[in-house]
Amino acid sequence: MNLISDPMEPITAPQGEFIRLDSVLVADDDAISRTVLESHLRKWQLNVISAKDGLYAWHELQKENAPSLIILDWMMPGISGVELCRRIRERKSNHYPYIILLTARDDKQDLVEALDAGADDYLTKPFDANELRSRLRVGSRILSLQNELLKKEEELRFEALHDRLTGLWNREAILNFMDREIARGKRSGDYAGVLMLDVDHFKSINDNHGHLTGDAVLQEISRRLTGGMRSYDWAGRYGGEEFLVLLCNCNPETMAMCAERLREAISSEPIRVGNLELHVTVSMGAALTSADCRLDRDEMIGRADAALYRAKHRGRNCVEICE
Repeated sequence: MNLISDPMEPITAPQGEFIRLDSVLVADDDAISRTVLESHLRKWQLNVISAKDGLYAWHELQKENAPSLIILDWMMPGISGVELCRRIRERKSNHYPYIILLTARDDKQDLVEALDAGADDYLTKPFDANELRSRLRVGSRILSLQNELLKKEEELRFEALHDRLTGLWNREAILNFMDREIARGKRSGDYAGVLMLDVDHFKSINDNHGHLTGDAVLQEISRRLTGGMRSYDWAGRYGGEEFLVLLCNCNPETMAMCAERLREAISSEPIRVGNLELHVTVSMGAALTSADCRLDRDEMIGRADAALYRAKHRGRNCVEICE
């Protein structure tokens, strides 16, 4: 019997950043029905993951990047389609999968049971291909909307923690990281270090070349900072042309080495902004604490700031370390 007509148009929306919209999981214990369904889904330009029963489908859904479009047969050995719906909905996940349940049952009570179990849609066998394609398009639109919402949520989360101009952690975030690292160091006995950086003669850059050039300089300094840091350290914009770098699990020698490497990374090459080549340097103050040195965050910043002042007084483009 020919269960499905043969439309060729693709049904997918553009692939999102968070949820794959170009793939579908098909679970059906009837090999012929499953093969026919797979064939037509592929003609609609969908990548198909096939499951011969509910247990196999459940295993596939535990994998990273599992499809969010799901077509389940009602009656399957191991785990039925209805029970699989319940398991999927009971999971804790940021992504909401769209589930279509297929069955030969057409009683209204069966429809109620399927929807109560967590199915988003319900299609009786034998089904029309155009109807299935339309229902898949509905699911794709819903998942596309979910992608947009997740993307917006991620953007808001990023903006809440990062400086808009430089992309570094903002003042509040880097200070919170300092609190956590100082507390961890007091428990473990490890050192925690902080570097306070100030761009030398930054006002003259703004005055002579404009604030857009000044912004570009800050962005390039941020890029060089992150490129010269260890992977487990943190950098944030403290305010204006001042930056904080949090050094985790370091000793005095490591702190001095890291500070000098960052100073060199910023001053070694001119910063190019349009046709301009600006030789930019930073002055830096450093402070350190450990389990037997009971400095809190504000005391550490105060000591680093005092060391920074000495670096400025000494002639700039240098590092001063607080004893």
